Amino acid sequence: MIFPKRKNIQTATREQLIVVGSKNPVKVNSTSKGFHKIFDEQHFIVEGLNINSQVSDQPMGDQETYQGAFNRASNAQKTFPEADFWVGIEGGVEDTGEEMSAFAWVVILNKAGKIGKSKTATFILPEAISKLVRGGMELGEADDKVFDRENSKQESGAVGILTKGAVDRAKYYEQAVSLALIPLSNEGLY
Repeated sequence: MIFPKRKNIQTATREQLIVVGSKNPVKVNSTSKGFHKIFDEQHFIVEGLNINSQVSDQPMGDQETYQGAFNRASNAQKTFPEADFWVGIEGGVEDTGEEMSAFAWVVILNKAGKIGKSKTATFILPEAISKLVRGGMELGEADDKVFDRENSKQESGAVGILTKGAVDRAKYYEQAVSLALIPLSNEGLY
């Protein structure tokens, strides 16, 4: 089988601007790394903005989490329309029977009006954390309380803590950013 050659979105060598709908350094860095891996010959400037997701502080369920990611990307586009790409990353949780799983959605919009989207892998949260989240606490706050940390959501996050660093939050998001870029990096197929 012959695969089409990967095309860069633009052939010009100018730096392209990516706006991430969050100032969280993990989300900004994972976006930068994901873009640079997929478009290795392009030059990017990646900036984070405080953008409202217009969903709950702790999204519950797949749909609300996706909507938060989409809203972040869309609102970033409205806030800074001069950019080339807009990225929304939203972490969420979902009850699955007696257990609670965690995941994130990534949505990427480009100037041509295309959309890329991907969801991270899911993992089961410990009951101590799930209980706090069900009680109204954000996942990051629950992690901090259970593991006696501060601001873990801007560092390793639950996935990093629970895997003892084997899967850190930045790489976790980076993979989803790369996957969300599939329709944007394979123009002839999508």
